[in-house]
Amino acid sequence: MPLSVSRIQNPLLLQRLMSAEAAAALIPAGAHVGMSGFTGAGYPKAVPQALAARIAAENAAGREFRIGLWTGASTAPELDGALAKVNGVEMRLPYQSDPTSRKRINAGEMEYTDIHLSHVAQYVWFGFFGKLDVAVIEVAGILPDGRLIPSTSVGNNKTWLDQADKIILEVNHRQPAALEGMHDIYYGTERPPHRVPIPLTQVSDRIGEPWLRCDLSKVVAVVETGQGDRNSVFAEPDAVSRSIAGHLIEFLQQEVQRGRLTPALLPLQSGVGNIANAVLDGLNAGPFEGLTAYTEVLQDGMLAMLRSGKLSFASATALSLSPAAAAEFEAHIEFYRSRILLRPQEISNHPELIRRLGLIAMNAMIEADIYGNVNSTHIMGSSIMNGIGGSGDFARNAYLSIFMTPSTAKDGAISCIVPMVSHVDHTEHDVQIIVTEHGLADLRGLSPKERATLVIERCAHPDYRPALRDYVARARAGAPGLHTPHLLDEAFAWHTRYLRQGTMRTDAP
Repeated sequence: MPLSVSRIQNPLLLQRLMSAEAAAALIPAGAHVGMSGFTGAGYPKAVPQALAARIAAENAAGREFRIGLWTGASTAPELDGALAKVNGVEMRLPYQSDPTSRKRINAGEMEYTDIHLSHVAQYVWFGFFGKLDVAVIEVAGILPDGRLIPSTSVGNNKTWLDQADKIILEVNHRQPAALEGMHDIYYGTERPPHRVPIPLTQVSDRIGEPWLRCDLSKVVAVVETGQGDRNSVFAEPDAVSRSIAGHLIEFLQQEVQRGRLTPALLPLQSGVGNIANAVLDGLNAGPFEGLTAYTEVLQDGMLAMLRSGKLSFASATALSLSPAAAAEFEAHIEFYRSRILLRPQEISNHPELIRRLGLIAMNAMIEADIYGNVNSTHIMGSSIMNGIGGSGDFARNAYLSIFMTPSTAKDGAISCIVPMVSHVDHTEHDVQIIVTEHGLADLRGLSPKERATLVIERCAHPDYRPALRDYVARARAGAPGLHTPHLLDEAFAWHTRYLRQGTMRTDAP
């Protein structure tokens, strides 16, 4: 049976089957293009590369060709990397992690809007970013009536399909057909003043339908592909990651003993990365039972917890699996389909749902300061790394807001606990718990001065504690009674002088 017959069952859309090059030719210069993809899952593989080749040819001929690129979150080299390499992106939003894109953004060659992921869909509906011209969406299949089987991420796909003037579909035969039924696409969101409560009260509630809808008259091209997602290998938890996980699990046990949590805790949200996987690995071996997750991304650690039974159900908007975990997922997809729901990110990251469900939010950071402000996006205050992603959605609204980091970076040359962060993503008002390998600081109910003492003594690396203590002592002595004492010149010098030199140890001013 031809591949197109097995996956493209709608006769009208089958007639629009074409090459990636022909589809890319339908995207005009200057267009706002919404593409699928979230943390390297479910992104289009062929059309972006064909578009990049077209842009390179146009630019070589002296005809400048750039687009505005909107996604769910980060994608992969075949999309972000390919378009950034040919300098084909004028404006990027809302999140990226591609090294070429990052280089162009920090060189001033690509504009970048870093916004909370829960805001993206509604801002597009409100018209804040202008018209969405083209949507390029990967799907796992097209049903006879034109409904679309979503791929390994949902992200903003519902909004892109609804708002775009033209739609290009990539039907990826590499994605498992058995993904059908794992999604919950909610179509009940309206613009103010017509919004109604979202009827979700449990992590496992299904409030929508398993398919994406689209106006078939807007579909101008269908492209067949057969390439897998970007599945990144996660490092095995090291001693630092395991120490962070140990401090956090001990804290959660104490919260259970104090009656503030039950042994089933509350729904978990976890960022992506090696520390997050170490925490999940620790939870899998820990004393808690009947756990659930309401998060953005389902990664290796949560898959293992579903297998062991520690985690009973997980809601997310995307997968982010290593090659080994992806193979395990596909081999046992029937098992996982009854335990996982993938939702639009406007639902997975919805502030009201996060607050109502009472999440335990666990996210990584670049640095924290002694008063509890967190920088999760910028190096030296100016150079973007990736973006805020969904961490702000969760941190501000969670039952527990937890940020984690090793205490130092660059082999100990840089302290991740500083007098004042160089860029503020999460203010002290949204940060409750800070964890490093040296300990955990519970900042709830503390004044700034109390916070400073606890963060230094519990979280800072011992090599940096004398300098931080000295800073606090002199800041307080210079302005007795101030609520949040700072020595502004020295706070900034901590970054500009010592971070560059890599000598910020006990010889700090």
